Amino acid sequence: MHELGVVIEVIKTIEDFARKNELTKIHTLIIQIGELSSIIPRYVEACYPVAVDGTLLQDTNLEIEIIPGNAICKKCNKVFNLIENNSKCPNCKSTGELLCGKELMIKEIIAF
Repeated sequence: MHELGVVIEVIKTIEDFARKNELTKIHTLIIQIGELSSIIPRYVEACYPVAVDGTLLQDTNLEIEIIPGNAICKKCNKVFNLIENNSKCPNCKSTGELLCGKELMIKEIIAF
């Protein structure tokens, strides 16, 4: 489960940001995970409490938003979801160019 390592790196990034911006309490952390990434959101949720124990984020709420795996058709320019459409454009059945869905991003830090 590589999600623990990913969460630990996110925590380090947030703690560095908090120190530089003199934040003493973080209420909520919102991260975005692409549905095509190798990161499994429920594993992130499962390891988060252990990973933040004893850190500045210890009492934070974690919110995860899923970024859809979208592509744009190379032929007709329609934007479509790769998973829902078996990687083929629903209009013309052509392949698409990936637009989003492999990301892991820190979207928002809500602090006091």
